[in-house]
Amino acid sequence: MPGTCGHQAPAWSAGPIEDRTRTRRPTPTSQETRVDLYEYQAKDLFAAHDVPVLPGDVASTPAEAKAIAERFGQTVVVKAQVKTGGRGKAGGVKLAETPAETEVKADAILGLDIKGHVVHRVLVTPASDIAEEYYFSFLLDRANRTFLAMASVEGGMDIEEVAATKPEALAKVPVDAVKGVDRAKADEIVAAARFPAEVADQVADVIVKLWETFVSEDATLVEVNPLVRDPEGKIVALDGKVTLDENASFRHPAHEALVDKQAEDPLEAKAKEKGLNYVKLDGQVGIIGNGAGLVMSTLDVVAYAGEKHKGVKPANFLDIGGGASAEVMANGLDIILHDPDVRSVFVNVFGGITSCDAVANGIVAALGILGDQATKPLVVRLDGNNVEEGRRILADAAHPLVTVVDTMDNAADKAAELAAAGV
Repeated sequence: MPGTCGHQAPAWSAGPIEDRTRTRRPTPTSQETRVDLYEYQAKDLFAAHDVPVLPGDVASTPAEAKAIAERFGQTVVVKAQVKTGGRGKAGGVKLAETPAETEVKADAILGLDIKGHVVHRVLVTPASDIAEEYYFSFLLDRANRTFLAMASVEGGMDIEEVAATKPEALAKVPVDAVKGVDRAKADEIVAAARFPAEVADQVADVIVKLWETFVSEDATLVEVNPLVRDPEGKIVALDGKVTLDENASFRHPAHEALVDKQAEDPLEAKAKEKGLNYVKLDGQVGIIGNGAGLVMSTLDVVAYAGEKHKGVKPANFLDIGGGASAEVMANGLDIILHDPDVRSVFVNVFGGITSCDAVANGIVAALGILGDQATKPLVVRLDGNNVEEGRRILADAAHPLVTVVDTMDNAADKAAELAAAGV
């Protein structure tokens, strides 16, 4: 018996193709928002698309876990539900032979801090003997602007090491976005990964169903590790990770229920309510810009400038888009100024359809709306349509918190300097 379903599949990165570390999202663009699911949610989606999974239920208290184990009437696995890898090594996955033991194990896991993620729920599922462990995933291949299937007959906890030391053991098969994955394509993937002949048909069937899950749910990642063969020769998805494209949420009203409000960053939740494209990062310089490309460039410039100012970094991504009205600007500043990590704010706007004078009026009005809530220095760089008038408006307002700087590099340096002074 090489293993049990107590094995925890670690999150791992396929290099530049996809970041799946689950600890902090990569810097987004205004076109990229995502929802990472818990294991139990992923497996619920799998089951809805006829992917074979074991039964299981979620508990938020030790007593609930005990009751679930009583229903199963056999040895169970108690698994921490967190959006990060390494649960097993951190003590977040435990076998329990009786309901009473399940209660004790659940009590030990609930409240556990795993890489900064506090466990609020555990999945209780029947234990299963494992004959072999495999790995499989579909993901968005950003580098090549298509999809990618990845599969290995050497799945389980050491898949990261396999990928690093034995890349030939990880098959990577491009998937045409138009043609998708039918049975013939699934057979091609199975052959490329060299799955054993005795399970090849079953694995191909599961691959087709995982592709259906991937497409039907508008996912950017569907991962099963381990995909196992049990002693009876049946293929089962014992663990799952799914990332959904939040931009497609209008097609999936039910996906809203999958968002964990308890774990959601409060600033990100507040920004979402106001219709702002905001992502919290781990720095000290708040960023506001118009246009995803400009904001991402601003992040890079601030990070570079911060290297000589105590290593300060960007505190957020906030793209206000093409409009910079007083209300939009006030909402953006309100979010950023309520981030306790922020020490300064860099407003970087290139006037196009929205001219710089409109942006400047928006900034002045926003500061008036915020009043005493605005307490941190703002560095403003304006360029483009009607820039001179925009700068004049800010100069005439003479707000004590506002410093106008003419170039992006100089403005980033000033914002980093001010943030460093406040650290």
